[in-house]
Amino acid sequence: MLRIHNSLTRDKRPFESIEPGKVRLYVCGMTVYDYCHVGHARVMVVFDLVVRWLRASDYTVTYVRNITDIDDKIIRRAAENGESIRALTDRFIAFMHEDADALGVVRPDHEPRATDYVQQMLEMIGILERNGLAYCAANHDVCFAVRRFPGYGRLSGKSVDELRAGERVDVAEGKQDPLDFVLWKHAKAGEPAEARWNSPWGEGRPGWHIECSAMSNSLLGQHFDIHGGGQDLQFPHHENEIAQSEGAHGRFVNFWMHNGFVRVDEQKMSKSLGNFFTIREVLARYDAEVLRFFIARTHYRSPLNYSDQHLADARNALTRLYTALDNTPPDGDAPVDWTDPAAAMFRAAMDDDFNTPEAIAVLFELASEANRSGSAQRSGLLKRLGAVLGLLQRDPAAFLKSGKLPAGLDGAVIEARISERAAAKRARDFSLADAIRAELEAAGIIVEDGPSGTRWRRRQG
Repeated sequence: MLRIHNSLTRDKRPFESIEPGKVRLYVCGMTVYDYCHVGHARVMVVFDLVVRWLRASDYTVTYVRNITDIDDKIIRRAAENGESIRALTDRFIAFMHEDADALGVVRPDHEPRATDYVQQMLEMIGILERNGLAYCAANHDVCFAVRRFPGYGRLSGKSVDELRAGERVDVAEGKQDPLDFVLWKHAKAGEPAEARWNSPWGEGRPGWHIECSAMSNSLLGQHFDIHGGGQDLQFPHHENEIAQSEGAHGRFVNFWMHNGFVRVDEQKMSKSLGNFFTIREVLARYDAEVLRFFIARTHYRSPLNYSDQHLADARNALTRLYTALDNTPPDGDAPVDWTDPAAAMFRAAMDDDFNTPEAIAVLFELASEANRSGSAQRSGLLKRLGAVLGLLQRDPAAFLKSGKLPAGLDGAVIEARISERAAAKRARDFSLADAIRAELEAAGIIVEDGPSGTRWRRRQG
């Protein structure tokens, strides 16, 4: 049975969906004013793996990942660029989709934009006000009264007083308590018309936290199965979502999941530290499947240590799996036989809080079995289990040949040199044949002779 670590209860619990056979999942998505970075890649890949395993486990999944397309950074960037907010956000949504597609991330079932759900946000704020949990501050912002909500701090594991002492909270004019957060921001002079909406409290725009509560409630209902996101969102964003949603409707989410940080030199990857890498920068140097594999090799709750060496190691490891598939072509496209011992071990790993490192270890054992026995059945199972993780579905020879080649060298040139080598061997000119092989190997091309002829691949690492 699937067990999931619940961030709210801080333990691993058997998962039972609210509606048998169906899972409703919401993940906080991107704020679209710049290119996605590796931290975003981790969120996308981690929850893609979660959704794939739930579906492989015969659940019908409704997956929602939102888009924040209005906030201070977006307004500021659009003004700096001299363009409309919509033009800016449309462009970076398209870039986000390109990055996600490259990583093999299946599109969510719903990808709501915050600006399409302002009415639902206003309705929820109205309910909170009627329930005595929201008030209009002196500066005309509408704020949530944290101390009026019993249990605030359950997700972060701290009391209100501990949070007040440990957090640096900007004190907006008119707030009743520094921990109170904004539900509705009043419009400021100079802000564009597309950044303001009418409301019972005057023109303005929604606060960030209310966006996710309204979108998840609208698309998944007031009570749903799983809410996910990065560890950095646990407080205050998700804590505030709980307060808003439960304050309005009484129930919210059964399981909370948070993936760990991406770290560079033992520091969290972030724009403020200037140590972040965009997905595009990484994909200019590494195959997209290598980046996906690199993310999947680490358990989602653990820190992910980013470095060129770790990516090179991931590339070499993925090469080992594809080499096994290349050496022993898989049998057909039969479904996974979950009674097979290796498949059962894979299932046990994934049912243990989506333990992808252990599941990938099963793939390496299958690759070793296929190499030892030449069994198409073992390589077939390797490929089918890889598919569950969104891996190993390309032509093995094409993957092994992929990557940057030295200037003046391409596939056609390599094939021509291999043909010349074969002709030299037939003419018993072994010196020339060895010289061609050495020339190719010096250029990073591995030449392998076998019963079916000569193959080549790029040297990895």
